[in-house]
Amino acid sequence: MPDGTATAHMLRPKIGTTFQEGYGLLELKADALAGLTVAVVALPLSMAIAVASGVGPERGLATAIIGGFLVSALGGSRFQIGGPAGAFIVLVAATGAKFGLEGLLLAVLLSGMMLTLLGLLRLGSLIRHIPHAVTVGFTAAIAVTVLASQLKDLGGLTLTGPEPGLLLPKLAALAAAIATVNPVALSTGVGVAALIFFLRAARPAWPGMLIALAIASILPLVIPGFSLETVGSRFGEIPHGLPAPRLPPISWDLVVQVLPAALSFTLLGAVESLLSAKVADSMTGRVHRSSMELVAQGVANMAAPLFGGICVTGTIARTATNIRAGARSPLAGIFHALFLLAFIVLAAPLVAYIPLSALAGVLVVVAWNMAEKPEIARLLREHGSGAAILATTFLVTILHDLTMGIIAGCLVAAGIALVRRARA
Repeated sequence: MPDGTATAHMLRPKIGTTFQEGYGLLELKADALAGLTVAVVALPLSMAIAVASGVGPERGLATAIIGGFLVSALGGSRFQIGGPAGAFIVLVAATGAKFGLEGLLLAVLLSGMMLTLLGLLRLGSLIRHIPHAVTVGFTAAIAVTVLASQLKDLGGLTLTGPEPGLLLPKLAALAAAIATVNPVALSTGVGVAALIFFLRAARPAWPGMLIALAIASILPLVIPGFSLETVGSRFGEIPHGLPAPRLPPISWDLVVQVLPAALSFTLLGAVESLLSAKVADSMTGRVHRSSMELVAQGVANMAAPLFGGICVTGTIARTATNIRAGARSPLAGIFHALFLLAFIVLAAPLVAYIPLSALAGVLVVVAWNMAEKPEIARLLREHGSGAAILATTFLVTILHDLTMGIIAGCLVAAGIALVRRARA
């Protein structure tokens, strides 16, 4: 199985290798079909992740279009799909709440510069030395926090004040508001999640998320009294296209303030992207160029905020969908971005009818799929160093933040390694 540590042509985009090996009409057709398939999956996910992150759905779509195009055009993986990811929801929401939208966009821009520098310095291979138990632990913690972040919209709850960011205060506030639950919103969100799970099992080739959102959006139009808060009622109309590029305001004081958030975006983005690329390697027998992949992720994160987008990373679920759909080259990812752009140009007004509880149902599914449940069970059964590293990473992440969780997990892993070496 490839380990993702290819050294040949480390800073050469995979799309160049694709054309050098030969590319014809059959490959083009396969990539176009795969790109359309991924776009159908990415459409509801991009909007749901953006809304959960505290920004408008159009910013999620802009991220998927700009980021998806650049990650595929410049990346070191043949099959990687870039876009907004559930792993960043809590970090994006916290950064936006603390520094505002302009501060968030600046943090993403700085993160892009850092990722590009990491790639140019050929440090991509170092990031993959993060212990496996750490990645499993922080992924599980993110899944829990994503699920918790959706409970308010899922149940249509009304809070007496702002929703807390940290997990335990958030759960306490939600519990205090349980009497305000909206049965219609709750049944819609749960029904959307249930339908997605059913279609995934019964008709895996069907676009379950899109079908579930379409049904949920139609119900208020055909059932009297079926009233729900929608994307349109909260965010207004979705623009017909991308905005003109614009630099966010930059000042030295703001740079210093958002720098810790930018570092967190960089660390998580590098780990998530290279993990996704490695998964693609294991599915295809190919080997990605980790440093070039970081350069592509960096460029994408510098470009996305210019169009109002949020952070870009490699996405495991969409990358796997791309491979299973028969993609042959990075052009599939480029097609996916172009299909998304065509959607917002031609059908943007339809987005306004999507209930927010339905988007919450989509993210319930995302959170469930995000946690690597078999790996968690295996590490806990071992009762050894893996379980300790997993537990440390998970607990510090949900009780503090992601960056500290990764650092704590790595420190525990290093400590265990030193003890073992001393005993040897």
